[in-house]
Amino acid sequence: MTGGQPEWVIREDAAQPVLVALYLRQVVGIRSPEELPALRRVPTGAERAEAAQAQLEREWREYWAMTVEPQAHPSPVPLELIDGFETLVALPVEGSRTLREAIAPHAEDAIDFARHAHGRYARDAAARPGVSYRAYASAIAAHERTVGRRAHSFELNVQVLPLAQRGVWWIGSLTVAVTDGLRGDVAAFDAAIHPIIAELA
Repeated sequence: MTGGQPEWVIREDAAQPVLVALYLRQVVGIRSPEELPALRRVPTGAERAEAAQAQLEREWREYWAMTVEPQAHPSPVPLELIDGFETLVALPVEGSRTLREAIAPHAEDAIDFARHAHGRYARDAAARPGVSYRAYASAIAAHERTVGRRAHSFELNVQVLPLAQRGVWWIGSLTVAVTDGLRGDVAAFDAAIHPIIAELA
């Protein structure tokens, strides 16, 4: 609160660690999170025998949670950077062997993909300065008119991603993923972000 007024903080990005994680999810054949669509133009890997797949999915979910919201999901054991992934992938020193082995061959392609996608997002954002803030501010103002009060203080992280389907998905307690195409469509994004704002504010 500032001077008794509620505050809202919205951070928007196409974070490279998140992009790398989703690339790896797809190329090694992981289903989790099942509701989140695939990335565009990224090959899909084959699944393994049931027990190996289950172990990989468990390790993946832990890695994904720590990548999307690291402060909310601290590791119970130390993390270490994985060779070939620069500073973009850190896994627990214990309990992640299956995932390490599965992702190792994909380091170079994953980093290339993440850099390219992040660069495209940064260029798009720079080409429309102020548009990002206005989109959220108008949704919050509309919510305040609907409920007849000021919005509660809240935080929201928005990851703008090259997903194959248009939409908005919760990927953490304070984080949503939105398709880049939807984010670039002012009217459609405004309609899509309203229910998210209403849930938080």
